[in-house]
Amino acid sequence: METVSTNTSHGGVQGVYTHQSSTCNCEMKFSVFVPPQAEAAPCPVLYYLSGLTCTHANVTEKGEFRAAAAEHGIIIVCPDTSPRGEGVADEDVYFFGSGAGFYVDATQGPFAANYQMASYITKELPEIVSANFNADMSRQSIFGHSMGGHGALTIALKNPDQYKSVSAFAPICNPSQVEWGQNAFTKYLGEDQSTWRAYDTISLIADGKRVPEMLVDQGTADEFLESGLRPETLQKAVEGTEIALTLNMREGYDHSYYFISSFMAEHIGWHAARLG
Repeated sequence: METVSTNTSHGGVQGVYTHQSSTCNCEMKFSVFVPPQAEAAPCPVLYYLSGLTCTHANVTEKGEFRAAAAEHGIIIVCPDTSPRGEGVADEDVYFFGSGAGFYVDATQGPFAANYQMASYITKELPEIVSANFNADMSRQSIFGHSMGGHGALTIALKNPDQYKSVSAFAPICNPSQVEWGQNAFTKYLGEDQSTWRAYDTISLIADGKRVPEMLVDQGTADEFLESGLRPETLQKAVEGTEIALTLNMREGYDHSYYFISSFMAEHIGWHAARLG
């Protein structure tokens, strides 16, 4: 791991780092905020997965999470949204390829060579965090926004023993049924839609995957509400299950970081209560 930058913030350290990923076969960049409590004892870890077009930098610079993370003593890890660089397959559209890894392990060429984001988030990145920061890896949680909300929900559902809690801002709830997801899944996973189920929150719940509870915030003025996000599908999916869903429809809020930052502290506090 190499250090790109470090800055003191809220008594802790906000850093940006790179490493050569064996999972994605390229250099990956991520940010980590370490709260002041980590000087005395290992701290729990909360991963934030960003949305389409984003890098680690969007939430690091605009998410306004450090005050709450310092208050609760939580390490915040913000990975990139995809592999990048020379030799990494890409397309010149915002919703696929670079900046749009969809947190899947691709099986189709040429994308399978690098786009192994599910394994990167759940396996390699935690190993990097554990080796380099004073982190209590027995206490991990995950959240995200839009494509990253989709990623957080699907990853938590498939790894309930790894994450203590999961939340999302404006997640793509049912990607198999919207254009963003259909395009990405066809190219990353192939034409056989049965393989898509492992990366679709609604399908995972239908197939019996469970977490105790979910916190979801969604703006009512979100331009992608009906075309891409569809929170009503999640509400319907959890009916009759033991999953406790808190779905907050936030009047007047859009899809931007003005929305995310408005409720970031609330989400971090919610995770803190479950991380112990």
